[in-house]
Amino acid sequence: MSGSEQPFELGITTFAETYPDPSTGRTLSHGERLRQVVAEVELAEQVGLDVYGVGEHHRADFAASSPAVVLAAAAARTSRIRLTSAVTVLSSDDPVRVYQDFATLDLLSQGRAEVIAGRGSFIESFPLFGYDLGDYDELFAEKLELLLAIRSASSRGEPVTWSGRHRPALDRQEVHPRTEGHELPVWVGVGGNPQSVVRAGLLGLPMALAIIGGQPARFAPLADLHRRAVAEVGHDPLPVAVHAHGFVGEDTASAADAYYPSYATAMSQLGRERGWGAMTRRSFDEMRAPQGSLVLGDPQLVADKVLAMRRDLGITRFLLHVSVGTLPHDQVLRAIELLGTQVRPLVERELAGV
Repeated sequence: MSGSEQPFELGITTFAETYPDPSTGRTLSHGERLRQVVAEVELAEQVGLDVYGVGEHHRADFAASSPAVVLAAAAARTSRIRLTSAVTVLSSDDPVRVYQDFATLDLLSQGRAEVIAGRGSFIESFPLFGYDLGDYDELFAEKLELLLAIRSASSRGEPVTWSGRHRPALDRQEVHPRTEGHELPVWVGVGGNPQSVVRAGLLGLPMALAIIGGQPARFAPLADLHRRAVAEVGHDPLPVAVHAHGFVGEDTASAADAYYPSYATAMSQLGRERGWGAMTRRSFDEMRAPQGSLVLGDPQLVADKVLAMRRDLGITRFLLHVSVGTLPHDQVLRAIELLGTQVRPLVERELAGV
């Protein structure tokens, strides 16, 4: 199946951020924010979106350290929408537990669970769980190998035998529970590293590209590299997703004015931690320009940006990350509503050639 023949999916992601609200200075409790996330998943399903993803972090300004638990709460209140991590920091996690957690979620949700496995752009989980950052890439490669071995053996109803350097070996160990009737979907989340792209393709895994800066069209060589690696191992074409920051409003000017304060607060905080400059309104406006990475504006503009990524990168899924900072929750919910009720029909009509 070619990329153009695969169904196109729209969805939402969150890290359950709890940055201070720039207008009030108030910081949501982790409990408040997690309950908001579950409400967002419910609404995303109601307005026809396909997938909702929760990222894993281990710091005070993000409430979701355990995406599978959050998604299980959402599973109990939904029936159709796919539920994915975005991402699971596999390098510092135990693949056995990852499989068990998401197989459990899959059973509870009747087959709607996914894992997007990544190395993670934050490092807090490594000392927390006793890992050496010097092993950053080797940890991910080895643990992804184990996760896939568990998935394969479990789908056949067989025990797992595996050995590596960073975890005790498994010798014909049973891993339960198991998914029913299908393998647990596993994607690889990539920030722009060509080696990670090739690895995903050679393993026959779909890829999710995180595009949070620069021009999305410049990521086209990575999407092509993934497709070539997939073809090299004789696999049918696989889905490619993009995860990007953005916001949908009634009109573009008011959407930008509403989104900037919270977005600048979050990105400036990250900038101080990573040695970037603080975000300014000028840099923000450059990012939301037609060729920029921010997918922000009225429904038509957002649809046009999504369609441009579909054209330039051949993506089959687009995930909008709205709550980068702390927006008023009614604005987040309205953006989700507009994505489902207005952006989606625009995208579908264009793809159908209507």
